[in-house]
Amino acid sequence: MSDKKKKKLTPVQQQYQSFSKAREPQRPVLLNCVKAFLVGGVICALGQGVSDFFIWNFDFTEKTVGNPTVAVMILISVILTSLGVYDHIAQFAGAGTAIPVTGFANSMASAAIEHRSEGFVLGVGGNMFKLAGSVIVFGVFAAFIVALIKTTLALLGGS
Repeated sequence: MSDKKKKKLTPVQQQYQSFSKAREPQRPVLLNCVKAFLVGGVICALGQGVSDFFIWNFDFTEKTVGNPTVAVMILISVILTSLGVYDHIAQFAGAGTAIPVTGFANSMASAAIEHRSEGFVLGVGGNMFKLAGSVIVFGVFAAFIVALIKTTLALLGGS
């Protein structure tokens, strides 16, 4: 807490702040980072394994394997979310499960599952995009800006 805010507090409030800060449990930041790194790495390694499976068994190329790999990873995430397993993994790993595409699929699936009692249109359809809507909007906007820059550079470069 900054000194300016502390000066506005009464002596009893300052004493309580000191008391509560002394008893606040320390967060294992380094351990949490290691767990997030390892679990996120395992998820990415699983994705690489799915890519390799498609390349070796279905004659995909490195350029064409991305879409089916993402689809399978999303499917795995949604299945694990519906079984309640993904939540336990996320509690253990923290941000390690939020960063890959599986975290996005988990957020949409869990919102849909949570609001299914309200019906398919207003419950599932309306609420699953509350959390994911901003990600979709900013993703589309970022893609538009990148395409605009790339097109402008191509026109200026003549290629």
